Amino acid sequence: MIFKICGIKDISTILCCEKNNVNFFGLIFFQKSPRNVSIEIAIKLTNFAQKLRIRPIGVFVNKNIEEIKNIISILNLSYIQLHGEEDEHYITDLKKNFRLKIIKKISISVEKDIDKIKNFSGVDYFLFDYKPKINELPGGNAKKFDWSLLTDIKLGKPWFLSGGINETNINTIKNYINPNGIDLSSGVEEAPGIKNNIKINSLFKKYYEK
Repeated sequence: MIFKICGIKDISTILCCEKNNVNFFGLIFFQKSPRNVSIEIAIKLTNFAQKLRIRPIGVFVNKNIEEIKNIISILNLSYIQLHGEEDEHYITDLKKNFRLKIIKKISISVEKDIDKIKNFSGVDYFLFDYKPKINELPGGNAKKFDWSLLTDIKLGKPWFLSGGINETNINTIKNYINPNGIDLSSGVEEAPGIKNNIKINSLFKKYYEK
C-alpha cells in the first residue's frame, strides 16, 4: 500500500510520517485551504526531506499554469497532484516541460462519476475523493463517499482512495477495498490544518495490526 499524508506544514510531522513508512507528504498550494503552505516553508520542508525516504507532492487547485511551473522548478518536484478542474491539455503542457508523475483527483458522488477517468489518459495516478458541495473546499472536508462504488474496480492506472479516512475506518479499506494508495489528511488532525502525531501513530498501529 502507498501512503500519502496531505497538508504537511512542519518538520516534526514529516519525521512522524517517515517513522511510519509514509511514502509521500502533500504540500498544498491553495490559499483558501487551512493547509495552505507558503513557498518559503515548502522549500524548507522539501530540503529537509532530501535525506529521508518520504517524497514531497505539490498539490494544486486550478492554479495558473505558469505559477505551477515556477513552483515545480523551485522545489524540483517529481510528483504533483491536480485537485481542481484541470484538463488534459493542462496536463500535457506540464508533461512537456517536466519529468513528472501526475495524480489527478476525480470527485465521486455516484457511479457515473468514475467515467471521468476517460478524460485523463496522460496522468499516472487517479485519486478518488468525496465530491464537495457548493461552498465546501475541494478536499480535506473529512467526508467520505460510498466506497462500495469502487469495490472490484479495474483500472489501467494505479489509484488512491481519499476522503474521510481515519483510524475508525482504515481497516475497512484494507479488508474490503483494494486501492493502490491511501491519502490521509483531516483524519490525522486535531483541528483543520493541524496534524497530530499521536493520531498518525495510532492510525498506523491499527492498520498494521493482524
